[in-house]
Parts: sequence; C-alpha cells; structure tokens
Amino acid sequence: MTDPLLICTDLDRTLIPNGHQPESPGARDRLARLVEDPGVVLAYVSGRDERLLHEAIARYDLPRPDFAIGDVGTTIYRIEGADWQPWADWYREIAPDWSGHDHADLARRLEGIDGLERQEPAKQNTYKLSYYSPADIDAEAVITAIQGRLEPAGIRASVIWSVDEMNDVGLIDVLPLGATKLHAIRFIQSHLGIPAERTVFAGDSGNDLPALTSELPAVLVANARPEVRETARRLAHENGTETHLYLARGGFLGMNGNYAAGILEGIAHYHPATVALMT
Repeated sequence: MTDPLLICTDLDRTLIPNGHQPESPGARDRLARLVEDPGVVLAYVSGRDERLLHEAIARYDLPRPDFAIGDVGTTIYRIEGADWQPWADWYREIAPDWSGHDHADLARRLEGIDGLERQEPAKQNTYKLSYYSPADIDAEAVITAIQGRLEPAGIRASVIWSVDEMNDVGLIDVLPLGATKLHAIRFIQSHLGIPAERTVFAGDSGNDLPALTSELPAVLVANARPEVRETARRLAHENGTETHLYLARGGFLGMNGNYAAGILEGIAHYHPATVALMT
C-alpha cells in the first residue's frame, strides 16, 4: 500500500462481538492480517478507559493499535509497543470548553435531574462526567435539561447518549464540546497528514453518529440497532454525506456483516485493493 490508510474503529459491539448477534468466524483474524500491512494505521475509538482498553485487547486478542481514543474522546494515547503515552496536546485542545469549571462543579450543577445516577469513580475523568439512566428514558429531554444547567455558566458541553444493550441501561456522558470521537479522529489525521479519503471509521451506536455522518468515509456494522441505522441515514441525508456512509449488510467474503466482518466490508467498499490484504 502506497499512501497510509487510517482505520478508526469503535470497540464494543463494533469490533468486539459482545452483542446478541453472531460473529463471523475468522473475521477478526482477517482484520488482524489487514492491519499488519505497514501502510495501515490503526486507531481504536472507545468509551473505555485505559485499563478497560488493555483488558479488551487481551481478552479478544485484538491487534495492537497505533493510537487509542478513550473515554468517549476525552483521551488520546500514542502507542509504541507496550508504551501508552497520553497526548497532552489533546487535553490543551479540549480544556477551554469547560471555561475553567472542573468535574465536581459540573456534577453539582446537574444534581436533581431525574433519571441520572453517577457512574463509578473509575469511569470518570477530568474531562468526562458520566451517568447511568434507564434505557427507555426520554434522552432528548434529559440532554436538554443538562444543557440548560450548564450553558448559563458558559460551559460548552457535548452530551452523548447511548445504550448498553447487554445490561439494558442508558449511558450519558458529559464532555467538553470539542471532546468528540470525530474531533479526536480529525486531530490524529492532522498530526499524521492523512486526508479524509484515506480514513475509514466504523461504529455501531448513538455516540458514533457524529463520525458516521461526517465527511469521513464510514461504515455502520450490520448488528447496529435499527434506530441507530435509521438515525444515521437521516443525519447523513441532512448533512449531505450519504455517499460517505456505508451500511454493512453481509455477503462480503461469505461473512455476515456483523462486528469485524462489517468493518472489513466497509473498508473494502471504499478501498477495494485492501481485499488482497484480508485473505
């Protein structure tokens, strides 16, 4: 491969087969062969913190990435072998959005909003305030309530809603406005000088929608929830990025389009030459 190809993928229920749908045998092995090519740069994009990222890589025997975007976009690690270095420039990039307010101050401002339960301390960080909620909560109303508490203080926040399907619980993350998966991917692109057309993003859930419906070539794996699929279609249409969104459907190399199989299907859709690296 001549020009570098940046592959950015979510982990849970995208690369990692921890959903209800079956995984295609050998799909993760094919992906591992693809990313062995020296022209491929691999970035994991996840809500997991560093400890849980390491745990996922070990448990599922995943390829070592070159970069890891963790904590729903609030951290970026540059990886050389076993050395994971937090990228300090990224913290400086996102910090101004909270206008000098800290994590504890934001938490105090959100006290009393119905349906919110603070997640464990290990799932919080300096620029990530996380809550559980009922899976069937009116997410739009809760997001509006959160923004209504923060905006008067000049706090520019991104409120991300998703569902942990395996545990039937809602997840709400309050982040600096710029601390999105999409912004973090663009930050890596800028650092490496890799354009959008040489980047592929793969995801499955609501917190992947900004990247799935952006200018980046993206793939929504076949096991994504139907409502995420429909929302992705609608947003891509509204954004004029329909040609940049590929919906995996299965059949590629005899695989079902779920998880890693869907990632490979999408990469091959945008970059047919990569098929030779998968087989």
